[in-house]
Amino acid sequence: QVQLVESGGGLVQPGGSLRLSCAASGIIFGTATMGWYRRTPGKQRELVAAITGAGRTNYTGLVKDRFTISRDNAKNTVYLQMNGLKPEDTAVYYCNARYSVRDYVVREYWGQGTQVTVSS
Repeated sequence: QVQLVESGGGLVQPGGSLRLSCAASGIIFGTATMGWYRRTPGKQRELVAAITGAGRTNYTGLVKDRFTISRDNAKNTVYLQMNGLKPEDTAVYYCNARYSVRDYVVREYWGQGTQVTVSS
């Protein structure tokens, strides 16, 4: 069974930091592109950051200078270090694992999400 389990969310004040973790099982982790997405009520789920099996990263411009995505293949875990958090970062954050060929998604898996709330 494929499982993506997020952890590390919570309540933090503006300017604070959180580190999200996503532990994957049941997949070949090293060849998957891993990503973090987020969703707020009334908004479509959006990409926050992604990292390929080779370590190439992509970020939305909204977080590029504040968030860092990384992975530990030995632990089958992807992380999202979130610094300088803003109220607009408040969302449910989802872990994603994707296998694709020439931009065609062959298979994709999602975690259940973890809540991040940024408020004073």
